[in-house]
Amino acid sequence: MSKRTPPVILCKKSVAQSRLFTIESLDLRFSNGVERTYERLKPSGRSGVMMVPVTDKGELLLIREYAAGTEDYELGFPKGLVDLGETAEQAANRELKEEIGFGAKRLMALKEVVVAPSYFSSKMTLFVAQDLYSETLEGDEPEPLDVVRWPLSQAEELLSHLDFCEARSITALMLTLKHLKLS
Repeated sequence: MSKRTPPVILCKKSVAQSRLFTIESLDLRFSNGVERTYERLKPSGRSGVMMVPVTDKGELLLIREYAAGTEDYELGFPKGLVDLGETAEQAANRELKEEIGFGAKRLMALKEVVVAPSYFSSKMTLFVAQDLYSETLEGDEPEPLDVVRWPLSQAEELLSHLDFCEARSITALMLTLKHLKLS
């Protein structure tokens, strides 16, 4: 399959801004001459990480935290942003310590994903975290996170759990199950 040449950006401007996001308008010309205006969240230049912690006892460690987008508590895997000067692996271990009180001696990068490439450019590296050890760092969450232990042997049942609906968490779980079967 051949890769197409991206359209020419004729104009790029900020059209709205909040404390967290800037919306950009892009005027584009495609190779066939068609011109369109697209909107996207302005790239921040920061990437994220999500980890699937697996204990030596065969448990997955999930967190339940408030999600403003759904206005409810959601069940998912620990995640966060990569800080300036950090590698994805360092950020993964820091976030694990902040959110679940464990570090990982073994982090295996599974895949780098993009959430909604039509509107958002940020990338997230998904990891499986093993050989966990107890260590806690203070995080930036407004309230303590609930840590939920889920038997790895029942991981497929997690897919039908009502609170486990975030696409990145589902993707991370599926890739982890594939990785663990091959290991």
